[in-house]
Amino acid sequence: MYDYILFDLDGTLSDTSEGVTKGVQIALKEFGIDEDRSNLRKFIGPPLQYSFSTYYGFEGEDLDNVISIFRDYYMGGGMFENTPYDGLHELLDRIHEDGKTLAVATSKLETAAVEVLSRNGLARHFDMICGATADGKRITKTDVLEEFFRRAGNPEKNRVVLVGDTRFDAKGAIDLGIDCIGVLYGFGTREELEECGVKKIAPAVEDIYDYL
Repeated sequence: MYDYILFDLDGTLSDTSEGVTKGVQIALKEFGIDEDRSNLRKFIGPPLQYSFSTYYGFEGEDLDNVISIFRDYYMGGGMFENTPYDGLHELLDRIHEDGKTLAVATSKLETAAVEVLSRNGLARHFDMICGATADGKRITKTDVLEEFFRRAGNPEKNRVVLVGDTRFDAKGAIDLGIDCIGVLYGFGTREELEECGVKKIAPAVEDIYDYL
Protein backbone atom coordinates (compact mmCIF):
# COMPACT_ATOMS: atom_id res chain seq x y z
CA MET A 1 0.00 0.00 0.00
CA TYR A 2 2.80 2.43 0.92
CA ASP A 3 6.21 2.81 -0.68
CA TYR A 4 7.66 5.35 1.77
CA ILE A 5 7.47 4.54 5.48
CA LEU A 6 8.42 7.43 7.77
CA PHE A 7 9.04 7.01 11.49
CA ASP A 8 9.02 9.57 14.27
CA LEU A 9 11.97 9.07 16.65
CA ASP A 10 11.11 9.95 20.27
CA GLY A 11 8.45 7.56 21.53
CA THR A 12 8.24 5.65 18.25
CA LEU A 13 11.70 4.29 17.51
CA SER A 14 13.36 4.85 20.87
CA ASP A 15 12.50 5.63 24.47
CA THR A 16 14.41 8.90 24.86
CA SER A 17 12.72 9.95 28.10
CA GLU A 18 15.79 9.79 30.35
CA GLY A 19 18.00 12.14 28.35
CA VAL A 20 15.23 14.56 27.43
CA THR A 21 13.75 14.94 30.90
CA LYS A 22 17.18 15.31 32.53
CA GLY A 23 18.10 18.03 30.05
CA VAL A 24 14.85 19.92 30.60
CA GLN A 25 15.20 19.61 34.38
CA ILE A 26 18.71 21.08 34.25
CA ALA A 27 17.63 23.91 31.93
CA LEU A 28 14.67 24.86 34.11
CA LYS A 29 16.79 24.81 37.26
CA GLU A 30 19.04 27.50 35.75
CA PHE A 31 15.95 29.73 35.83
CA GLY A 32 15.06 28.85 39.40
CA ILE A 33 12.43 26.26 38.50
CA ASP A 34 12.71 22.95 40.36
CA GLU A 35 10.67 20.30 38.59
CA ASP A 36 10.40 16.56 39.03
CA ARG A 37 11.40 14.64 35.92
CA SER A 38 8.12 12.71 35.99
CA ASN A 39 6.36 15.98 35.10
CA LEU A 40 8.60 16.63 32.10
CA ARG A 41 7.69 13.73 29.84
CA LYS A 42 5.41 16.16 27.97
CA PHE A 43 8.61 17.60 26.45
CA ILE A 44 9.26 14.38 24.55
CA GLY A 45 8.28 14.79 20.91
CA PRO A 46 7.12 18.41 20.44
CA PRO A 47 9.53 21.15 19.35
CA LEU A 48 11.41 22.67 22.29
CA GLN A 49 10.18 26.15 21.37
CA TYR A 50 6.59 24.97 21.77
CA SER A 51 7.12 23.13 25.06
CA PHE A 52 9.17 25.73 26.93
CA SER A 53 6.87 28.55 25.85
CA THR A 54 3.58 26.69 26.36
CA TYR A 55 4.31 24.95 29.65
CA TYR A 56 6.57 27.48 31.37
CA GLY A 57 5.95 30.78 29.60
CA PHE A 58 9.44 31.31 28.20
CA GLU A 59 9.76 33.84 25.40
CA GLY A 60 12.32 35.99 23.63
CA GLU A 61 15.90 35.82 24.91
CA ASP A 62 14.92 33.60 27.85
CA LEU A 63 13.44 31.06 25.45
CA ASP A 64 16.63 31.05 23.39
CA ASN A 65 18.75 30.65 26.52
CA VAL A 66 16.76 27.83 28.11
CA ILE A 67 16.86 25.89 24.84
CA SER A 68 20.62 26.50 24.60
CA ILE A 69 21.14 25.10 28.11
CA PHE A 70 19.08 22.05 27.27
CA ARG A 71 21.04 21.44 24.06
CA ASP A 72 24.38 21.79 25.86
CA TYR A 73 23.39 18.88 28.08
CA TYR A 74 21.65 16.85 25.41
CA MET A 75 24.30 17.18 22.71
CA GLY A 76 26.98 16.66 25.35
CA GLY A 77 25.81 13.12 26.03
CA GLY A 78 22.19 13.20 27.18
CA MET A 79 21.00 12.14 23.74
CA PHE A 80 22.64 8.76 24.23
CA GLU A 81 20.45 8.05 27.26
CA ASN A 82 17.85 6.19 25.22
CA THR A 83 16.74 2.66 24.45
CA PRO A 84 15.27 1.37 21.16
CA TYR A 85 11.92 -0.33 21.62
CA ASP A 86 11.91 -4.11 21.48
CA GLY A 87 11.13 -5.52 18.05
CA LEU A 88 12.14 -2.44 16.04
CA HIS A 89 15.11 -4.05 14.32
CA GLU A 90 12.99 -6.99 13.20
CA LEU A 91 10.18 -4.73 11.99
CA LEU A 92 12.49 -2.44 10.03
CA ASP A 93 14.33 -5.38 8.47
CA ARG A 94 11.00 -6.83 7.35
CA ILE A 95 9.88 -3.53 5.80
CA HIS A 96 13.22 -3.12 4.05
CA GLU A 97 12.97 -6.65 2.64
CA ASP A 98 9.65 -5.60 1.09
CA GLY A 99 11.55 -3.01 -0.95
CA LYS A 100 10.14 0.03 0.84
CA THR A 101 11.98 3.29 1.44
CA LEU A 102 12.48 3.96 5.15
CA ALA A 103 12.99 7.44 6.58
CA VAL A 104 12.98 9.24 9.92
CA ALA A 105 10.97 12.45 10.42
CA THR A 106 11.66 14.01 13.81
CA SER A 107 11.37 17.40 15.49
CA LYS A 108 14.68 16.65 17.20
CA LEU A 109 17.70 18.43 15.73
CA GLU A 110 18.76 16.45 12.67
CA THR A 111 22.37 16.32 13.85
CA ALA A 112 21.22 14.84 17.17
CA ALA A 113 18.90 12.38 15.46
CA VAL A 114 21.74 11.07 13.29
CA GLU A 115 23.95 10.67 16.38
CA VAL A 116 21.23 8.95 18.41
CA LEU A 117 20.29 6.50 15.69
CA SER A 118 23.91 5.76 14.85
CA ARG A 119 24.75 5.06 18.49
CA ASN A 120 21.73 2.85 19.22
CA GLY A 121 22.11 0.87 16.00
CA LEU A 122 18.94 1.92 14.21
CA ALA A 123 20.51 4.24 11.59
CA ARG A 124 21.45 1.35 9.30
CA HIS A 125 17.78 0.74 8.51
CA PHE A 126 17.05 4.19 7.09
CA ASP A 127 17.57 5.69 3.67
CA MET A 128 17.04 9.22 5.00
CA ILE A 129 16.97 11.02 8.37
CA CYS A 130 15.14 14.37 8.43
CA GLY A 131 15.04 16.57 11.50
CA ALA A 132 14.88 20.12 12.77
CA THR A 133 17.57 22.77 12.30
CA ALA A 134 19.22 24.85 15.03
CA ASP A 135 18.58 28.10 13.14
CA GLY A 136 14.82 27.75 13.64
CA LYS A 137 14.02 27.51 9.94
CA ARG A 138 12.82 23.92 10.32
CA ILE A 139 11.09 23.25 13.64
CA THR A 140 7.69 21.55 13.44
CA LYS A 141 6.82 18.08 12.20
CA THR A 142 5.14 19.76 9.23
CA ASP A 143 8.42 21.53 8.40
CA VAL A 144 10.32 18.27 8.65
CA LEU A 145 7.85 16.37 6.47
CA GLU A 146 8.08 19.08 3.83
CA GLU A 147 11.85 18.61 3.84
CA PHE A 148 11.40 14.86 3.40
CA PHE A 149 9.23 15.41 0.33
CA ARG A 150 11.82 17.79 -1.10
CA ARG A 151 14.66 15.31 -0.62
CA ALA A 152 12.60 12.37 -1.87
CA GLY A 153 11.61 14.13 -5.09
CA ASN A 154 7.97 14.77 -4.11
CA PRO A 155 6.50 11.27 -4.23
CA GLU A 156 2.73 10.83 -4.49
CA LYS A 157 1.24 11.47 -1.08
CA ASN A 158 -0.92 8.34 -1.07
CA ARG A 159 2.32 6.33 -1.19
CA VAL A 160 3.66 7.90 2.02
CA VAL A 161 2.75 7.13 5.66
CA LEU A 162 4.08 8.51 8.95
CA VAL A 163 4.31 6.31 12.05
CA GLY A 164 4.21 8.34 15.27
CA ASP A 165 3.01 8.43 18.84
CA THR A 166 1.57 11.91 19.48
CA ARG A 167 -0.85 14.51 18.14
CA PHE A 168 2.13 16.44 16.77
CA ASP A 169 2.85 13.55 14.42
CA ALA A 170 -0.81 13.30 13.46
CA LYS A 171 -1.06 17.04 12.82
CA GLY A 172 2.05 16.99 10.64
CA ALA A 173 0.60 14.14 8.58
CA ILE A 174 -2.71 15.99 8.20
CA ASP A 175 -0.93 19.18 7.12
CA LEU A 176 0.91 17.28 4.39
CA GLY A 177 -2.08 15.17 3.35
CA ILE A 178 -0.52 11.80 4.17
CA ASP A 179 -1.71 8.88 6.29
CA CYS A 180 -0.62 8.40 9.88
CA ILE A 181 -0.27 5.22 11.90
CA GLY A 182 -0.43 5.95 15.61
CA VAL A 183 1.40 3.85 18.22
CA LEU A 184 0.44 3.47 21.86
CA TYR A 185 3.72 2.32 23.40
CA GLY A 186 5.26 5.82 23.26
CA PHE A 187 4.25 9.07 24.96
CA GLY A 188 0.89 9.89 23.36
CA THR A 189 -2.57 8.47 24.02
CA ARG A 190 -5.25 6.78 21.99
CA GLU A 191 -7.59 9.67 22.77
CA GLU A 192 -5.32 12.38 21.36
CA LEU A 193 -4.58 10.34 18.24
CA GLU A 194 -8.26 9.62 17.62
CA GLU A 195 -9.14 13.29 18.18
CA CYS A 196 -6.76 14.09 15.32
CA GLY A 197 -8.55 11.60 13.09
CA VAL A 198 -5.99 8.78 13.22
CA LYS A 199 -7.81 5.55 12.43
CA LYS A 200 -4.86 3.16 12.28
CA ILE A 201 -3.54 2.69 15.81
CA ALA A 202 -0.99 0.03 16.76
CA PRO A 203 -0.80 -0.94 20.45
CA ALA A 204 2.64 -2.56 20.07
CA VAL A 205 5.62 -2.57 17.69
CA GLU A 206 4.62 -5.91 16.21
CA ASP A 207 1.21 -4.52 15.25
CA ILE A 208 2.61 -1.78 12.96
CA TYR A 209 3.31 -4.06 10.01
CA ASP A 210 -0.35 -5.04 9.69
CA TYR A 211 -1.21 -1.46 8.71
CA LEU A 212 1.45 -1.23 6.00
